[in-house]
Amino acid sequence: MDTADSARATSPPPLAAATGPAGPPLPPAALRLLRTAGFVSNFDRFCITPMLLLIGSRLGVPLTTVMLAASGYFLAYGLMQPVWGAASDRLGRVRVMRISLAGAAVAALCSVLAPGAAVLIAARVAAGACFAASIAASITYVGDTVPAAVRQRPLSELMTAFALGTSVATVVAGALAHHVSWRLVFALPGLVAAWLVVALRRLPEPPRAASGALLAPFRVVLRSRWQWYVMAVAMLEGAVLLGFLTYLAPALEDRGASATLAGAVSALYGVGSMAAAQGVKHLVGRWTPVRLIVVGGAQLAVAYGLAAAGRSVPALVGCALLLGGGWSFLHSTVQSWATALAPAARATGVAMFGLALYVGSAVASVLAAGPAEHHAYRGMFLTAAVLTVPLTVAAAVGRARYRG
Repeated sequence: MDTADSARATSPPPLAAATGPAGPPLPPAALRLLRTAGFVSNFDRFCITPMLLLIGSRLGVPLTTVMLAASGYFLAYGLMQPVWGAASDRLGRVRVMRISLAGAAVAALCSVLAPGAAVLIAARVAAGACFAASIAASITYVGDTVPAAVRQRPLSELMTAFALGTSVATVVAGALAHHVSWRLVFALPGLVAAWLVVALRRLPEPPRAASGALLAPFRVVLRSRWQWYVMAVAMLEGAVLLGFLTYLAPALEDRGASATLAGAVSALYGVGSMAAAQGVKHLVGRWTPVRLIVVGGAQLAVAYGLAAAGRSVPALVGCALLLGGGWSFLHSTVQSWATALAPAARATGVAMFGLALYVGSAVASVLAAGPAEHHAYRGMFLTAAVLTVPLTVAAAVGRARYRG
């Protein structure tokens, strides 16, 4: 570690909260920058969802081919989590966010200029690999600076920003793709990413321990049996929620709805998540983590049950709202749990959690592409409803037994 890094690791930064149980809340200016980084990452990740059919028709390729751009994005997003996590433990949270966002801006430009499906898929994979750092680094930053007892509150603020990114992405993408061009949609997160590269210079690095050998954080993280357990829960959660969520807009378009309407309905996922996140903030400390998980899992089961029962607009509106609520209750609780598992290598631990989450979503989205191509949405959503049961049981039982 050089002299500058040593100073950052031993001296509290001027705007960042100090770590420890007596540390003050995260400053609003720092939280706003973290929320913006998470917002643009989620915008980029979900903007392709309401455009899948339209891009396929414009490029003259089937849905299964265009779906590779989405599933490849998810896979790269997941696989790069441990890489960015290890880099964050060595180089710093903010520095890694700035480096990755610079790469994301370039990948977004390549997406805009893609002449065909092959280049678009490659550009989206690169964008996923670069945007992968933002959410994990922002969550880790909160883990570094906010005491564990109240950590879920700022994490809920981050989840609200993530959900807002999802909502805005699906509404804006559907409307712009239908009325202007799908290429313009990919330009928007690229511009915000470029701005953040500069703006994040104002965000100070939190104190962190020396990372030691390159693989030392992985050894710390992977020695924990609870880390493996939570990663398994995250993989199932990624498949159940994120993987099947991708098909809400195509399921509605398959019934004749426009890309704009399909995007607007999908955006209600973010509305549900934002509304539920406000409730979760007030319930932290009043409800046990297990109760939050169970309530979240119940919302997921009902959501997919509605989608399986009928693909009408009202059914999918209810589905989207409940999926957002389930995300805020269940995922934010499991995410908060993940930040406490390996404090000495927190960025790597959170990154491994993200790896499991997004690999699960990529696998589910690929496996579901075939049924979607054959219009078998009812069976797909019914499968998702059934899978919420083992997900909720595993998360609730594990959290009840954890005594970290």
